Amino acid sequence: MEKNIRRAVSCGDEDRISNLPEHLIDSILERLPFEDAVKTSIISKKWRYRWTTMRALIFDEQFFKKVAKKGAFGCNGFIRIIYKVMILHKVPILKFHLHIPNIYLDSLQEVDQWMLLLSRNGVTELVLKNLNRRYELPSYLFSCLDLIMLDLQNCFYKPPLEFEGFLNLEELILKHIDFGARLCETKINLPQLKKLSLHTCTNAYNFNIKATKLQYLTVVASPDAMLLQLIMDSPCVSVAVIALQKPIQDFVRVEKMNLATMLSNLPRVKDLYIDKHFLKFLVAEKIPKLLPCVISSLKRLWLLRFQLSDLHQLHGALCLLRNSPNLETLYMIHMQSRMLKCSCNFMLLQEPRVNVGLATNHLVSPNCLDFTLDQLQTIEIRSLVGSKAELLFIKLLLAHSPSLENFTIAPSGALDAKKILGIAKDVMWFPRASPKAKILYLNPEA
Repeated sequence: MEKNIRRAVSCGDEDRISNLPEHLIDSILERLPFEDAVKTSIISKKWRYRWTTMRALIFDEQFFKKVAKKGAFGCNGFIRIIYKVMILHKVPILKFHLHIPNIYLDSLQEVDQWMLLLSRNGVTELVLKNLNRRYELPSYLFSCLDLIMLDLQNCFYKPPLEFEGFLNLEELILKHIDFGARLCETKINLPQLKKLSLHTCTNAYNFNIKATKLQYLTVVASPDAMLLQLIMDSPCVSVAVIALQKPIQDFVRVEKMNLATMLSNLPRVKDLYIDKHFLKFLVAEKIPKLLPCVISSLKRLWLLRFQLSDLHQLHGALCLLRNSPNLETLYMIHMQSRMLKCSCNFMLLQEPRVNVGLATNHLVSPNCLDFTLDQLQTIEIRSLVGSKAELLFIKLLLAHSPSLENFTIAPSGALDAKKILGIAKDVMWFPRASPKAKILYLNPEA
């Protein structure tokens, strides 16, 4: 009797799932790892080829790890598996994620064929994570005009001359992309683009686009990108992340700009992330205390790998603070030097030498920061080593922030307990403009 009841319940449950609306079944399958989606074929005859009607195919890193563990990988095993899946598929693929592992492959011609198939079926989301040799994107990829999201890694990006742009694209992520040496005079139109990320790209000056709706901009280790031209054509940018990661003198084809020209073209920026190399590049020439126009929209400022003992960077940071009347949050990862632990001793790896005395003298000067940070509520400074410049800067912020609520300090993990306690004692004696200011000490950073 119990067996019959169980069988009836299981049949009922199966019917409930099988009789769901088609779009709900598709949604369930797309949320499963691809291997598990294929396994649904054993549920019943109705489900035998259900996976072949999925609108999304996700061959990500996890998929390949599972295949490799089962010994079905081989030299070109993953290509054969995907080829069979694509042949059996019955409906257009709207979402396609492909991870190409770093193994020996005869060629990437099969990938070209998959791109051709996608271009004929109205794909809207394409992610290509290539860990193999650099892949040259075929010309027909640029005919995928229904794309809404495109994420490419380790490719040659050479659109055909007649290519005018992806008119529906909203998100574009490009990592380790080579745009080639051929100059591109015509701007590529991306009228719906809202998010753009360039990371470690070469010949980026050839990536000439117009994106008037762009809101989120990230440019990392791509110094020759047409940054100034890009932000001039993108008046809606609200979040900007710009990091060089190397000194500017190591690069060529860099646009000339300064802090005033860049910020004047970011009238709506609310979140600004910049590293020390980019900040130093912007303030290479002497800058005034006040910019031509204040950055009234800026709410949150991140200074990454910042070096307080460098007078140029200090001037740049103070200029940003002085010209940001509505700033609410300041986040800083300080880096005066790098300390590595070796056996029982610490080895100090110095940054390029600067005259530390110039920065400390400026911080104690009467008019160092002749401006009150009225809206500043949250400050966080990480990787402190307790230098004089650091302590003077903290003292300056406490004295000019009447609305401050939380000040978080995270010392460098290279410091011993005595040094950390010394920093805490010094900071406790500093006068505070805000009666509500709380100082929180985090555990030392490793």
